[in-house]
Amino acid sequence: MDKKTRDHDAMMQGLNWWGIPTLFRCPYNSDSEGCDIALVGVPHSTGNGTTERDQHLGPRAVRNVSALGRRAHLKFELDPWNICDIRDLGDVPLPEANNNEKCIEHITEFYERIAENKARPLSVGGDHSITGGILQAIASPKSKLTGGQKAVLLHFDAHTDTYNQLDHFLGAVKSAAHWASYLVRDGFVDASSSVQIGIRGNPRTLDWLDSSYELGYEVITKEQYDEYGVERCLEIILERVGDKPLYITFDLDCLDATVAPGVANLEPAIEGFMMPDVLKLLQGMRGRNIIGGDVVCLMPTKDAPNQITAHVANAILFEMICLIADNFRGSS
Repeated sequence: MDKKTRDHDAMMQGLNWWGIPTLFRCPYNSDSEGCDIALVGVPHSTGNGTTERDQHLGPRAVRNVSALGRRAHLKFELDPWNICDIRDLGDVPLPEANNNEKCIEHITEFYERIAENKARPLSVGGDHSITGGILQAIASPKSKLTGGQKAVLLHFDAHTDTYNQLDHFLGAVKSAAHWASYLVRDGFVDASSSVQIGIRGNPRTLDWLDSSYELGYEVITKEQYDEYGVERCLEIILERVGDKPLYITFDLDCLDATVAPGVANLEPAIEGFMMPDVLKLLQGMRGRNIIGGDVVCLMPTKDAPNQITAHVANAILFEMICLIADNFRGSS
């Protein structure tokens, strides 16, 4: 292909209003065999206890804008689309969408096939309960992605999601508020090597962090982040994570409400992360053993008219793609 043809093709691939809206204009292929990075939509919203139901529209919203994010990574000097086999596997089928527990089972079954093929999944939610279903598959004792090890988490969020005080959240058992605790108790996540960062907001109870500490998580609240600075926080994260199988889960509500207005469970009273914060933290994971990640809690029906939150979700997903693609480049 000559340069002129290649440049024209790159221009067309970057138009979000042209063609079929797959994630980042990647080819749609539901088969993960031979795939390096598997992009998946998880249109699930019943894990949030019926309080924020439109999160199931998140994957479609990101697909509609994501061609604009098909870029090369300037800092990494990386064109991920020419390094890896990156596919859009489509959405997890959820025929029992109003039954949270059945949906989590279906999500796990879908990702078991991905793990079997050693593809690294990057997902768009959906509420945060999807992370539980995903990790039950890719961090199981038989997972080929982890070699049977537990996963460790870098968990960006305004909330801890280690809600042990009740058995369910408005009827959802493996809920958006419980996943970070039951994954530890059930042996899929090593909390002693995991970090929750960005936690903020006026809590409902003053002991709100105790459940995370009891499970073994390191918690860096937004107030602590502001005190420590990004470099100190990266030291804490990298020391805990080491070379263990790392999963990055990113709840958009960790961002400031001015940056990401279209999210479930807004925390506007206390300033959240700005994009330079999260980009530095994400890029600080370069070279780590990243087995997958997700971006969750997008609420398209709350978003600004320019769909800024969907664009932000897309930008964060792009960073995760580049982190994994960079590892493939380094191993080739």
